[in-house]
Amino acid sequence: MSRARARLSIFGRLARQLLNPSAWRRRKPEAPQSILVLHHLLLGDTLMLTPLLARIAARYPQARRSLSCPTALAPLYAGQPFGFTALPWNPRQGDIASILAAAPFDLVVIPTENRYSPLARALSQWVLGFADDTPRWKNWLLDEARPFPDAPAAFGDFCADLVEGPAQHYQPTDWPLPAAAPFSTPPTPYVVLHLGASSPLKYWPSERWAALADWLAAQGSTPVWSAGARETALVTAADPKGRFASYAGQLDLAQLAQLFYGANLIVCPDTGVAHLARIVGTSTVALFGPGSSLISGAGKYWATSPFTAVSIEIACRNQTNTFRRHRDWIQRCSRSFGEQPAQCAEARCMQGITLEQVKTACSAYLAR
Repeated sequence: MSRARARLSIFGRLARQLLNPSAWRRRKPEAPQSILVLHHLLLGDTLMLTPLLARIAARYPQARRSLSCPTALAPLYAGQPFGFTALPWNPRQGDIASILAAAPFDLVVIPTENRYSPLARALSQWVLGFADDTPRWKNWLLDEARPFPDAPAAFGDFCADLVEGPAQHYQPTDWPLPAAAPFSTPPTPYVVLHLGASSPLKYWPSERWAALADWLAAQGSTPVWSAGARETALVTAADPKGRFASYAGQLDLAQLAQLFYGANLIVCPDTGVAHLARIVGTSTVALFGPGSSLISGAGKYWATSPFTAVSIEIACRNQTNTFRRHRDWIQRCSRSFGEQPAQCAEARCMQGITLEQVKTACSAYLAR
């Protein structure tokens, strides 16, 4: 289905609701039997929705539970964590077939992007989300608009609070690892050093990665490199002689999860794989540059998980918005890499993280 046809299908369903007076009186279901968490986020943000999935599963154990997600991420949910079935989709291409096949839903929860509220409204009895998305029309079709938090909180925690229920803590046994194609694993004990990130502004200097690898080897651990398929040059810069094994660009997500699961420690920038490491339960040292270690850090849900955020205070981490909502407590930087006035040409936030800081954070886990 093309994007245009998908939109016509959605608005056709909405029009039929508008012409049916009984559909105007929408009622919040007390015990929904089918629930959809509707989003199309990147890897890290998707995995940070885990506290919301846990809260829904605890509150509505009887419900059929579904999670829309980008097609590439669906394999991570093959084991149906918290009883959720992944519905892969691509709204930019009009690929909504999996969601239509699973509809209708009693409740649709939109954790971030209210632009999907027309689809949610067309397929459900009740739509729940956060208020204050922009432009304002995105909020019009929500049945229930909860206020965006005014107090500091981790992303996963405040998304979970869309649904009432007691606080929970993550356990790696909550998430069955997906089956993965065989690949050659490193000798144990090994430490994965993942160099890639969603922006060059999250790259740590290559000479520090090299020094960290040497130090880990001296501690008796086998360092191995990891990066995305388009990031292999980062590994070459850090290890031009290829002294340590590299998995850069060689593994799919299921294989990467297995590699992380077998590791003693993972060191990486604040990027999607940091949250994958947290899901598999492996000790993680995450280097936060432009991102917020509060919003993307452990929060309450992962408070007992072995996760350390390394960061420095820097004045230019001063933007107060996330997902188009503005709050004074938000302190992050979403500037793109470049020379233009609104961009950032030098990742001083990452350059300011010292080798000694990272070694100290790693030592706490290697000593266990």
